[in-house]
Amino acid sequence: MVLDWKLGGVALGFVFFIALMLVKPVGVSTQFVVADGIIANALVDGVIYQTEAGQWTSDNAYLAQSARRVAQPMNYDFLFVLAMALGAGLSAWLRGGIGAQERQMPATWRANFGAAPWKRYGLAFAGGFIVLFAARLADGCTSGHMMSGMSQTAISGFIFAAGVFATAIPTALILYKKEA
Repeated sequence: MVLDWKLGGVALGFVFFIALMLVKPVGVSTQFVVADGIIANALVDGVIYQTEAGQWTSDNAYLAQSARRVAQPMNYDFLFVLAMALGAGLSAWLRGGIGAQERQMPATWRANFGAAPWKRYGLAFAGGFIVLFAARLADGCTSGHMMSGMSQTAISGFIFAAGVFATAIPTALILYKKEA
């Protein structure tokens, strides 16, 4: 079963619209900080603690911003991130599993980088890490800045989207020099 990318884009836009109308704008990079805080608090007792005034905080400035969410992680945002992971797994399973994805590796990828699956997974991980690092550095994420920002007609969302495409298109042209 192959889903047309345009239909997938419309479906993604619809999900963002529904989330914005019914709950709140979508943004997920903060949930990686929450996950870090949960792990840190499990390993070192007292990383996240409650003040006398009842506020959650941390001596770590990075975790202090999300201390309440770390202390009470079962919220809309955290469940949304878990649902994204489950949805990705379900999608891979419905397409025949990860092995099927390796057999269906795009010809353009093979022409430029070879057929080694580890290379594709490694570069996807590295690219995701860079995007996540930059998103946290900018105090936001691609879904928050671009998808939710544009759906709220925020100027910053449109500027961010223009920057993403102004960077992504030349990068793709450099990386994918060979045609399939």
